[in-house]
Amino acid sequence: MTEDNNYAHLSPRLSVTDAEPDRNLALELVRATEAAAIASSPWVGFGDKNAADGAAVDAMRGLLSTVNFNGVVVIGEGEKDEAPMLFNGEQVGNGSGAECDVAVDPIDGTRLTALGLNNALSVLAVADRGSMFDPSAVFYMEKLVTGPEAADLVDLRLPVKQNLHLIAKAKGKKISQITVTLLDRPRHAGLIEEIRAAGARTKLLMDGDVAGAIAATREGTGVDALMGIGGTPEGIVTACAIKAMGGVIQGRLWPTDDDEKQKAIDAGHELGRVLTTNDLVTSDNCYFAATGITDGDLLRGVRYKNGRIHTQSIVTRAKSGTIRFVDGEHQQDKWEAYTR
Repeated sequence: MTEDNNYAHLSPRLSVTDAEPDRNLALELVRATEAAAIASSPWVGFGDKNAADGAAVDAMRGLLSTVNFNGVVVIGEGEKDEAPMLFNGEQVGNGSGAECDVAVDPIDGTRLTALGLNNALSVLAVADRGSMFDPSAVFYMEKLVTGPEAADLVDLRLPVKQNLHLIAKAKGKKISQITVTLLDRPRHAGLIEEIRAAGARTKLLMDGDVAGAIAATREGTGVDALMGIGGTPEGIVTACAIKAMGGVIQGRLWPTDDDEKQKAIDAGHELGRVLTTNDLVTSDNCYFAATGITDGDLLRGVRYKNGRIHTQSIVTRAKSGTIRFVDGEHQQDKWEAYTR
């Protein structure tokens, strides 16, 4: 893909002399998530999650290659042997400008996309080089996410019931008005019982806990908290968003076997330690962008109407605390010609 494209108007280019990510990078990242969402959208509901993911990866990588930054993928599609593009350790950007850690998830919710279900997103996060947490091959963590009202009150080490009452009190709600979202997995059967026994409601997710976590920090989504065990990479991406949005994510590494546990110990991780937002991303100079693929709690999905492709995205910059919602309208024939 070339720099001469129908996204070029969204922001000026970064100066190649910048030592840290520039504020304009936020809108550059939206171009990449928009591209991935649009590229995957023809596969929505067709049952082929690999084809959808492949299209999204190709599009995101192509757009990232035009951005003036020197990025390294620290959270990607997997190791190089398994992922030909956007693999962990891959260099992205055009090599100029700021040195950055990059976390990519061209589709958060490949199964949701394939089945045409809600809450599939294209997601991207960027932070200063060396500032994103290295999970050392521990792929899951126990998480607690809530909005700014209760951010200083909750603690992952407390009983579920106590955390829920703290959230309810901070929000001025009855416990019966609190909704907790979590992945619909057999491992959460006991947690679901605890939440309901405390008097709160549950909203189960098939996949996509980035969307669920961010919804838990935003007013008007109908979600007050996210709990349960989900992906460590998704937790780090979520932390980049929460840095700007407010709220909190707390996590505790959850190795699935002795091999993962030993890798974590060898890397110096204390397995019982509660990791905070600032542990997961140490720099305040970080960015998050997401574009809806299918409709969801946070964003509308990609839509086609009268020769136009409509997208909705969110982009944040933690350093300024800025949150922008970006409604994009793309001329379909130009988009198709541009991506051929």
